[in-house]
Amino acid sequence: MEINFALGLPRDRLSVPVVRRITSDALRVLGADETCVMAIEVAVTEACSNVLKHAASDDDYSVHVGIDDTTATIEVIDTGRGFDGAELGRADAEPTAERGRGIQLMRALVDIVRFESRPEKGTVVHLEQSLTFVAGSAMQRLKSGSGKRCLDDDDGSDLDGGLDLDAASSGNGNSNAARRLEFLAERPL
Repeated sequence: MEINFALGLPRDRLSVPVVRRITSDALRVLGADETCVMAIEVAVTEACSNVLKHAASDDDYSVHVGIDDTTATIEVIDTGRGFDGAELGRADAEPTAERGRGIQLMRALVDIVRFESRPEKGTVVHLEQSLTFVAGSAMQRLKSGSGKRCLDDDDGSDLDGGLDLDAASSGNGNSNAARRLEFLAERPL
């Protein structure tokens, strides 16, 4: 079982908390241990912040997240000029330094940090973190197939927000289902 998603973002400071929140919420919903979630939150924040600091002002960037039952893999990809990240963050920053600790933080928090510089095409920051999940987590249930394969759960909770999606697809075909799914997407969580 693997969950993958990608975000295409403008180089804007408001994008950083969006990436952090979507990534951490996905991990929490799947039942990842909170220590893992917090480490990934800080590392992805630092990686995205580096894009804002170092990529050209008109460059967009993307974040690709993959989560399986053992590992979270995150790639932050910008289209800037690229750089040599092999030695960055390996030496301690000066104690009085106000900047330059982001790569050091990433290296301290997650298992693997790699940089792929593509001169004049940008940089890929690759982060990997081993995951542990709380007992009975959604990830464990999805992996084992013990979750129900329908929208109504045994405990009476209605996972589809009260809509009968089977009925929605009858009648006018997919157009009714599409309207109902749009309605669900617009509802606050």
